Order: sequence, then C-alpha cells, then structure tokens
Amino acid sequence: MTSLPVPSTRSAASAAAPVPTATYRLQLQPEFPFAAAERAVPYLAGLGVSHLHLSPVLEAVPGSTHGYDVTDHRSVRAELGGEEGLRALAATARAHGLGLVVDLVPNHMAADPRHNHALRAVLREGPDSPFARWFDVDWRAGDGRMLLPVLPARLPEVRDRMRVAGGSLHLDGQEFPLRPGTEGLPLDELLDAQWYRLGWWRLARTELDYRRFFTVSELIGVRVEDPEVFAATHAKIVELVADGVVEGLRIDHPDGLADPQGYLEDLAAATGGRCWTVVEKILTGAETLPDAWPVAGTTGYDALRQLDGVFTDQAGSEELAELYREFVGKAADRGGRWEATARRAAYEVVTHDLASETAALTRIAGRICAADPALRDHAPWAFATAIRELLVRVPVYRPYRSGGEEVLTVEAARGAKAAFAVPEEAAAVDTVRDLALGLRGDGPEHRSFRARFAQTSSALRAKSVEDTAFYRYTPLLSANEVGGDAGRPAVPVEEFHAYCRRIARDWPSAGTVLSTHDTKRSADVRAAIAVLAQCPRVWEELLAEVAGVPAPDPHVAWNAWQTAFGFGAPDAERLVPAILKSVREAGLRTSWTEPDAGYERAVADFAAAGPGRLPLRSASEAAFALEPHIRAHALGAVLAQLTMPGVPELYQNTEREYRALVDPDNRAPFAVGPDDDRTALVRAALALRRARPEVFGPGGTYVPLAASGPAADHCLAFARSGAVVTAVTRLSLRLAEAGGWQDTELVLPDGRWADVLDGVREFTGGPATELKLAELFADRPVALLVRAG
Repeated sequence: MTSLPVPSTRSAASAAAPVPTATYRLQLQPEFPFAAAERAVPYLAGLGVSHLHLSPVLEAVPGSTHGYDVTDHRSVRAELGGEEGLRALAATARAHGLGLVVDLVPNHMAADPRHNHALRAVLREGPDSPFARWFDVDWRAGDGRMLLPVLPARLPEVRDRMRVAGGSLHLDGQEFPLRPGTEGLPLDELLDAQWYRLGWWRLARTELDYRRFFTVSELIGVRVEDPEVFAATHAKIVELVADGVVEGLRIDHPDGLADPQGYLEDLAAATGGRCWTVVEKILTGAETLPDAWPVAGTTGYDALRQLDGVFTDQAGSEELAELYREFVGKAADRGGRWEATARRAAYEVVTHDLASETAALTRIAGRICAADPALRDHAPWAFATAIRELLVRVPVYRPYRSGGEEVLTVEAARGAKAAFAVPEEAAAVDTVRDLALGLRGDGPEHRSFRARFAQTSSALRAKSVEDTAFYRYTPLLSANEVGGDAGRPAVPVEEFHAYCRRIARDWPSAGTVLSTHDTKRSADVRAAIAVLAQCPRVWEELLAEVAGVPAPDPHVAWNAWQTAFGFGAPDAERLVPAILKSVREAGLRTSWTEPDAGYERAVADFAAAGPGRLPLRSASEAAFALEPHIRAHALGAVLAQLTMPGVPELYQNTEREYRALVDPDNRAPFAVGPDDDRTALVRAALALRRARPEVFGPGGTYVPLAASGPAADHCLAFARSGAVVTAVTRLSLRLAEAGGWQDTELVLPDGRWADVLDGVREFTGGPATELKLAELFADRPVALLVRAG
C-alpha cells in the first residue's frame, strides 16, 4: 500500500469529517442526471436531511442505469452532466444547507475495451503495458493470453462475422484493439497473435483468468492495493473532496479488495480525514466491523437486520416454516431446512459458478508448493478439494488481516479433512489454511493467495446465500434480505437494545437503512410479509383461496403469492419479472445460464394470471383486516430507524409508502409524490435530528425503556440523551388478539414531555408517574416525545 502517513486510530481518521444528521439516496441515471437532482434540492432540504447520497458519479458504460460499471476514474460521467453538472449540484445543495455523499466503486470496472481505456491498453500491449498492474490477470494460465469470454457462440460459428477496421477487430457491435503490427495478418493468424483470446461466454465459468466481480465477467477487478493504481483511480474523487464538492463516501463492496483495511487507510490519508466514510460491509450473525478500519461504520445492513427482526414474531415464523414444508413438499430444497439449503448452495456455487476462481487459487498454491521443498508432492486435486472445503466453511463473508484464525478455525479444517477419501492427501487442508491465514511465507505468491482466498470467500457467501439460498428457502420472504438470517427471522427486544447500545458506544456515526438500491423488497413490502408471521393460519387460508390458479410447482406458488401479498396491488408488469428472477436465482429448475424456456413460460403465465391479477390483500375479510397492522409495523420501523443510534438514510421515495421489488424495479428515477402520514412522521423526526445533533450524534446516549404490564413485550421504547423518547408498537396483531394494552404502562424519564407528532399532547415523567400505553398510542401506533423546555 502507499507510504503516505495514515491516522493511527479510527477516531483520528474521522475527526475532521462532518457527520450527516440524515442522508437521502438518489439513483442517478441518464433519465435522472445532476440537473434533475438539482431541481429536487429544495424539496429534499425541506424534508430535513443534511446530505444527498448519490449513486456512482464517475464515467460508466453508456446508458448504464446504475453506474457501478465504471469505465474511467478520471472524469465525472458526461451522461449525468459531467463535472460542471456535479459542481453545480453541490453549489445548489450547499445553498440549501445540504452536502453530498458519493458512492465510490474501488473494486471493479466494466470489462468493455470500447470504453475502459486501461483495459484497452492491456489488450493491445499485453503484460508489459503500464496498465497491466491495474488488473488481476494470471498470464501464466492457459496459453499465456488473457481470455475474453465475450462471444455469443463458439469461435468457428462467429468467425465469418468478424472484420478488421481502424486498428481494431469488430464483431456484432463489439470492438477489440489489435496488437501493433498484426493488422495485416490473415484472420486466423491475427486472432492467435493477440494478447487476448476471444472465447465463448460459457468458458468464463471454468477458464477465466482475470479476477471479476462475483460471477459477473463483464466487471473486471481492479488492484487498488497497488499505490499507482490507487492514485490513478482516486485522483478525481480526492480532488472533489478537497474542493468541498463531496463531503462523504460510501465504499461499495470493500470485501472484494485484496486488503480492505489497507485500502481504507490509504483513502483516509488521501482525503485527509475530511470525509464521512461508510462501507458496504455485510456482517453475519454476531460478527462486528473490525475496530481498526478508519471509517464511521457500515452502510447499515446490520441495522436493517435488527429493525426487521424486532418487528417479526418468532413463534409465528416457526409455524410458517412448518406450513412451508407441508405446502412445498418434495419441491422444498433439502427438506425445507435453512442450514442444509445454505450449505448445498455453497457447494454448488464454489464448484460451478466460481470454478475459475478456485482454479486460480489451485494454480497459485501449486506454484508456491513447487518452490518450497517442504510442501512438494501435493496433488492439484487435493489443493482444489481443500480450497473448496475450507471456503464453504467460512461462516462470514471473508477473513481479514487480523482475526483470521477465528474464521478459519481448527474445527473448520477438521471438517474439511473429512471430505477426503484418501486421508494422506488431507494434509493439503493444513497447507491451504496456513496460506489463507498468512502463516506460511510472505512472498508475492503467498500474499496473492491470501488475498484471492478472501476475495473468493466473499463472492461465495454473496452468491450462495444472497443470490441462491434466499430464493430456495422462503417460509418468510421478509427475512431473506441482505444481512438477514432466514433461519432466525425474529430478534428479541433485548437483543435490539444491546445492538443499539453497542452502536452508540462504538460506531455512533455508522449508517442505518430500511430500503436500498440492493434490497430485494422495499421496507413496506417486507412489513406486509412480516405481519404474516403473526397469523400463519390466515396465510394458509389465503393460499387455499387461490389454489384454483394452477402453478408450475408449489415452491413458485408460495413465493409468488407471498410476494404479491407484500406488494399489495396486482401489477403483472412489475410482479412477473421479479418472480421470473426469483426462479432463475434459485437455480432449482432454471437458471440465468441454463434456462428452461418451457418452465419459465409456465411461471410467467401463472404469475400474470394469478399474483399479477388477483388483489390478494383484499381477497378475504381476514386479509383486509391486516392492513392496520401492516401500517403499525411500517411506521414503527421508520421511527425506530430515524431515532436509533447511527445516521439514517432514506432511499428515494421512502418518505412515503413505497412498494418496490428487486432491481431493476427499485431503481426507477426519483419523483416527488403526495405526502401521507409517513411523510409527516419523517419530517418531524428529521427536523428534530437537525435541530438537536448532540442528542443523536456522537456522544449521545441510548437508554432502553421497559414497559410493565400484560402487554409489555409489545412496546419498543428508548430514550436518546435524556431529551427524546421513541415508543412504538410491535406485533400489533398479537397485541389485539390478547386484548390490547389493558393496564400496560411506561415510565418516562423525569420532566415534561411533548408529543412531536401532534404538537398538542404533553406527558409527565418520573418514577411516580406511569403513562398508560393505551393513552400514548390512542391515535397512532408510534410516539415521538421531546423533553419540554
């Protein structure tokens, strides 16, 4: 990494960074450029946020609707209005009291030589190109050329469509630079003379020799661990930070980097600590963010898990799981058990989708051992088996520079060895584990293996859990969210409070979210689905009512109808693509790379005729009666997010009811809509955060408040810095069934308390005064109180 001085502690690194009170995410795209965002500034400033969070702003593939396919780090994207447009947006935002936070993509670029100047140079000049250090290309694999798996069919089938013109090779709109001096060769000789080999796109699975983003061959990994590459790819962003145009950074997918901590230290040094920086780090279970990382915290998926879980009924979710297994029957993957489903998905992904990545690790391990007399004579297949078996046993996304032994445990190695039919070859597991932990050598190949193992681990976790198992095990779809735990949907109130106390102490400026551009379902859709855990038998009755619409299989029926229930309104145009995507991601009967056209046609026809046409929420009196409880869940989650420790982010349009499904459905351009009761709540909470940053920001305290009485478990309440109290209703359907609040009471801290949400009511606190929750929640299921005076 660079030799620039770096802050010695996280607090020092962020000391000068302005901490937002709240951010608002805008999805920029050609349909919604900087100028459109600038026009929205007065509205967003009035809403009460302090910063606009922009999706990636650097040059990207023309027409890209997301911007994560970066092509040139040197310039701001022209299709959005260029640097002039970004600076104009920043000036307008500043005039309205707002700053800008930008999504930064350090891990990958578009693997399209037409637009990626660095890759184009490498393809033209080969490993001697000054840009060759930008990418993880294994030039020693295969025939010493870089494989480009871009052909729609095998080479002989498309050869006649190739032509040479203007120093490039052209095929069906694609363009590839030619090695100097080869332009006049016959086509076959010309193809063999290049530094790259054009291949059928299916070869990417097993033959790819460059690091990519997950399993997306169209995105090539970038080696920002190289000081020159870091400098070249960050100069423009650092300039924008230095000029005050950008005040915050969201770091996309840090787990894809060779050394996330080293990268973040370099970034902190380059920006001088002038940026509020959060990382898109997905934490698993009890995992915490490494203390040494010089950032404000995560982007907030760990908070999302807590917020979703604390409003989910545990007993009901277990009953739903049993109903799911009965309903789906033989179509249930691995008997409808979460752990077995996740493990099977991991094996499939590591052996199929990530075959190129495990092959690369096997080659590196082989070269290390060939050069070390103490490690020779391991069979390549033994390395491959050891790598696979250890990868599937990593319980989190990846090991880091420190603490790796806690992830790649001795127990994990013991389990990996059990997969060997030849016990003598099981010693390869110890070698691979030592290499992955950095315990055996520190040469270039050793460092490469350790980094690539961790990078592959994160890709495996994301693809096997988020993009496969979450679509196979589906009793309660609201739990199958990024950072979630499908096997344990509910979070006890005590666990939520413990999480908030820890965040207030350790990461008070971390992000919190409910909906993002990557969530599979918006918070409102998840809230509706989660309510089903409070009434499993109502869900069973609903499924019986729609049984007359034939489905291709019960697994699809369960998923599609639950999606439709969460979405709330029949809309085949939006539901059908989401349901088709779910069956492709699940990979049980069709997939993206091996589609079953007949099955997919049956799925689409069913989705259009049933979930896309029938209004399931109003299909029966019982379903219609759930609407108030869906609203209670949604409002409670919003208010808890806006007032819990951390910096809340609103995804575009979520200041009001917002129903959206998986991308691209959730990435439609921002548009101002009519206010609803959600909007009033959001405005009140955000105004309070801006007026009282000392209450909610670093240094502020979080104190749980416990209710007493027969319905105490249905109240989630906490005080912030002794000045603000949040109280919300949880599991309101179960509450109603049990007879309501009855004599349940809440003791407020000392003083007089005013209700911010109605501006009229006042309450008295103190141990001698108990507030009846039936009174507090008489008009709405949530309350936001401020100490009067």
